[in-house]
Amino acid sequence: MRKSSLTLLAAVIGLAASQASAADLPRKAPAYIPPAPPPMTWTGCYIGANIGGAWGRFELDTPGGEFSRSGSGFAGGGQIGCDYQFAGGWVIGIRNMFDATTNSRDRSFSFVTPNGTATAFAEFHNRWFDALTGRIGYSWQPNSLLYFQGGAVWSRVEADLTVGAPAGVINASFSDTKTGWTVGAGWEYRFSPQWSVFIEGNYYDFGTRDRVLVTDATIPACTAGCAFSATTTAATALVGVNYRFWSGL
Repeated sequence: MRKSSLTLLAAVIGLAASQASAADLPRKAPAYIPPAPPPMTWTGCYIGANIGGAWGRFELDTPGGEFSRSGSGFAGGGQIGCDYQFAGGWVIGIRNMFDATTNSRDRSFSFVTPNGTATAFAEFHNRWFDALTGRIGYSWQPNSLLYFQGGAVWSRVEADLTVGAPAGVINASFSDTKTGWTVGAGWEYRFSPQWSVFIEGNYYDFGTRDRVLVTDATIPACTAGCAFSATTTAATALVGVNYRFWSGL
């Protein structure tokens, strides 16, 4: 009986000692779970580059009649802008895009005068576009944005004119910066928090401009100067990339 009591007492003491030792061991810290990244937003400013094609139509009203001509060329340049996202997926922004272009057109025409027929050759160039636009869009996914835009546009237009008058060949030229309006639409895709690609199309209208280019007494219609009334429209299709150097996270 005494032996059994001693055995039970030893077991109790051993159990208490083991529990005390376990209590003294350091507890393992819980695994670290990083916080979820903030949701992607279009709020912020960006800078980028673009390249594509340009098409133009030039309608000219001359003393010898009216004609129109279409041309095409390359376009490329850069853009800078800022966006603000609100009310869920709605995005508004402002952007300035500058593109150089090789778009040009040419056309031959003639004057019918009492002294004979005066032939002429005109060549026109769009050197660049500079568009300042506001845009509004909707992001139905965090990294996908469909947008529409519109605003003002400026373009450098140059013209060279050669007239074969009865008294000889007359050469004239002029250059002008035209102001007009533009509308367009596009789609932009964010493939990383800072980088995105886009594709868009734009239409430009520069209205009608009158210019006196030639003064020649041998051409009755041009005694006081030949007035040329020109209407210019253009369009571009562009692809580009943007880098967001500031984000409103």
